[in-house]
Amino acid sequence: MHLPAGALREPAEVDAPAGIDNLPYRPEVFVGRETELDRLDAALRTPGAAVQAVHGLGGVGKSALAAHWAATRPHGRAPVRWITAYSPVGIRQSLASLAVALQPVLDTVLTQKGLAEYALKWLATHPGWLLVLDNVDDPAHIADLIRKFPDGRFLITSRRANVWPDAVPLVRLDTLGPEESLDLLTRKVTQTGPRNLDGAAALCEELGHLPLAVEQAGAYLARNPLLTPRDYLGLLAADPAEVYRCADLAAVPAVSRVWRLTLDRLHTLHPATTDILRALAWYAPEHIPAALAGADADPVARATALGLLHEYGMITLDPATDTVAVHRVVQALARTPDGADPHRTPELIDQAHRQATGNLGLVFPDDHDGPANWPAWRALLPHFDALIGRRSADADTAETVDVINQTALFLRSQGLVVDALPRLRRALASSERILGEDHPDTLGVRNNLAMAYESAGDLRRAVPLMERTFKDAARVMGKKHAATLTSRNNLAGAYRSTGDLRRAIPLMEQALEDQLRIHGEDDPDTSMFRNNLAYVYESIGDLSRAVPLLEQTLRDRARVLGEDHPDTLTSRNNLAYIYRSAGDTARAIPLFEQTLKDRVRVLGEDHPDVFMSRSDLATAYQEAGDLRRAIPLFERTLEDRTRVLGADHPHTLASRNNLANACQAAGELHRALPLHERALADAERVLGKDHPHTLTCRHNLANACLATGDLRRALALMDQTVKDRVRVLGKKHPDTLTSRSCLAGACREVGDVRRALFLLTQTVKDRVQVSGTNHPHTVIARNDLALAYLAVGDLHRAVPLHERALADAERVLGKDHPHTLTSRNNLATAYQAAGDPQRAVRLLEQAARDLTRVVGKDHPHVVRCRNNLASAYQTAGDLRRAIPLFEQTLAQSRKLLGETHPTTAKVRENLDSAIVEKGT
Repeated sequence: MHLPAGALREPAEVDAPAGIDNLPYRPEVFVGRETELDRLDAALRTPGAAVQAVHGLGGVGKSALAAHWAATRPHGRAPVRWITAYSPVGIRQSLASLAVALQPVLDTVLTQKGLAEYALKWLATHPGWLLVLDNVDDPAHIADLIRKFPDGRFLITSRRANVWPDAVPLVRLDTLGPEESLDLLTRKVTQTGPRNLDGAAALCEELGHLPLAVEQAGAYLARNPLLTPRDYLGLLAADPAEVYRCADLAAVPAVSRVWRLTLDRLHTLHPATTDILRALAWYAPEHIPAALAGADADPVARATALGLLHEYGMITLDPATDTVAVHRVVQALARTPDGADPHRTPELIDQAHRQATGNLGLVFPDDHDGPANWPAWRALLPHFDALIGRRSADADTAETVDVINQTALFLRSQGLVVDALPRLRRALASSERILGEDHPDTLGVRNNLAMAYESAGDLRRAVPLMERTFKDAARVMGKKHAATLTSRNNLAGAYRSTGDLRRAIPLMEQALEDQLRIHGEDDPDTSMFRNNLAYVYESIGDLSRAVPLLEQTLRDRARVLGEDHPDTLTSRNNLAYIYRSAGDTARAIPLFEQTLKDRVRVLGEDHPDVFMSRSDLATAYQEAGDLRRAIPLFERTLEDRTRVLGADHPHTLASRNNLANACQAAGELHRALPLHERALADAERVLGKDHPHTLTCRHNLANACLATGDLRRALALMDQTVKDRVRVLGKKHPDTLTSRSCLAGACREVGDVRRALFLLTQTVKDRVQVSGTNHPHTVIARNDLALAYLAVGDLHRAVPLHERALADAERVLGKDHPHTLTSRNNLATAYQAAGDPQRAVRLLEQAARDLTRVVGKDHPHVVRCRNNLASAYQTAGDLRRAIPLFEQTLAQSRKLLGETHPTTAKVRENLDSAIVEKGT
């Protein structure tokens, strides 16, 4: 989405526009309740926090009282926002609507969580508002919202009385008094002129003075001018229906009888009205899109039916938003079977549920990922939750399964995997029961559940599900079926996530081969399979095969889809990523920069793909040593993802972790450590303690503690991370081996050299077994082991290992790869320790030249290499060259890394030592 500069403003900078109040309705006729209104005036006028709850049975007028008070009393609060508070989903949806009302351009820019967080920030920075929390079922749902705003104003409506803390004053709302209910009926009936009101008082008495029943009876009489209230009483007396059994209406059976008379009349006038009302009863009570009244119905007939339902008081229409509201009591009645009521037979209730499910499926947007569709998805989510929550899974149909599956895919795309998982589990169980375990739709749902488990980091559940799905798809649909090929590709991706590359690669190679043979080069899935295979090759360090695959994918997508197609831009970004993995930042950075520019132009500043490009570019800058450009980009990505996706979205969590790593690389440990700590706390809270990303955050925090010299904490954290990764991922998962190497480094720092050597020796063996001798991780592990031998003075083992590590790095990665240059530097250090300064000097001079040529003179690696070269000159007795080089390197380190960076301190210490030596 393209937005003008300055269109998106911080919440604190946005004033509430006129007309932002969103009371769902203002009662046409409101009578009595003066005592309750006065109590609300007093309670909500007090300084400081004010929370007032109104409770009473369904249909007694709680929402009407709150709406009337908010609309007519001089409370001085603005804006007034109505929050549908029956569930956390409804609260989040209402907060998202507030954000859109404040800045309409946000509607297709932010996710629902992002919008809700924007609204909360706005409320925190603006005084004077009032929130009406309507129909609260569980105080826990609103506790956090109230806690956030100690000076806020909240008016709560609820059917529940005994669940509120003592600090929340209660207003109990009973039925109307006889005079008030007669007044209400009279006003409703005589809105269009004088009427014969014979029997009005008796009718109110018969209806129990319940406002909802009186209003609906009045609406019926207003629509039928020849009937008197006494005539209506006669109709009620002739109603043979039993007393309504719904617990919510146990004290007000009159509603059922009013309902029956009204529906009889409506069915006579327009038979579709009763069908529509029964279908609407399955959705959330407010903000029902009018399309859900019959997505495939004739628009004129639908509009006529809705108009009649509105006239008879059964629904409330809001033409401005094209939505419908139905009172909860009316909905509850419409969903409850009654064999004696021709409008509520079990068959009609079941039919209405099927119709509501079908209508929802028809109006779902096709695309889950496009921001342009997010508003429509958000508007439908409360109605989906109501639909599936009002019947058990035993009543699910094939249409229900499809609706659940589609909604879960949207939730997963929004980073709400925790919300998606229970829905997919229900969808799978229902699909297996209804369609059978081998039905293609069942296999599709099982695949989606497995993918959601993988996103949640639960690989122990994801992999077996994918294995079963692939096996069943091949057996049922054949090995050449598109679904089978996709299933094989997904299984290979899961194997890659578990670190089992030996099984991942053959599967992906076979999937691509079959895809090419069956569907050809230009099928969209062909490019996807080729892209995935390239990433697996990158995982094993085989960049010679990965790069050509991605280059071909980019060419094919540009030819078939066009240069600006989002998939083409994704391929370009992926190719830049592979270049970066190969250490070729000279090619990676321009490609990342161009992709970011094109994505902004095509997709808009706030598209998630733009955030991904900006994060990848920042990482490339960091690896090139350009931290001055990397850190601001990481900061902006974190800010944008927090604003658009929400603070708890997995991508936002990753951004905070990335920024922490960059600050640490820049020596800004005072910033890095708190960022790492928050990243870990958020990951544990949102994803769980065993999620792979959480384990990565703990690993990174341990490294940060090591960098700050907090060795005890670092060792404890790293020890725990290794244990957790062994338990969750397995002993030989690449991430487990990485943590074991870092644990060895921590052991070495605290003086436990024997344990460090044992860990590193085992890591090298496992790397060879898992990844092979030529994998970059194996090369790095061998280099780490050599450094450990060097640290304990075992030069007989250290020097040969360093020599082999350098030879392997040159062969596997190339002579100019950053790891190769680091290995050359380390070998020189070993030669120097072994008393061969001349060989050390020659290697370091070469390493300094190569590093400068490859990554540029202003890279931190160049600073460290030049420091080592100056030390080698000093060891060789060449202070004439050592001191000037130390001085140049110190100036460079101060400029790049800052005065307090550990590298700067080390160079300064070495310079002082050289000066002292020269003086003696």
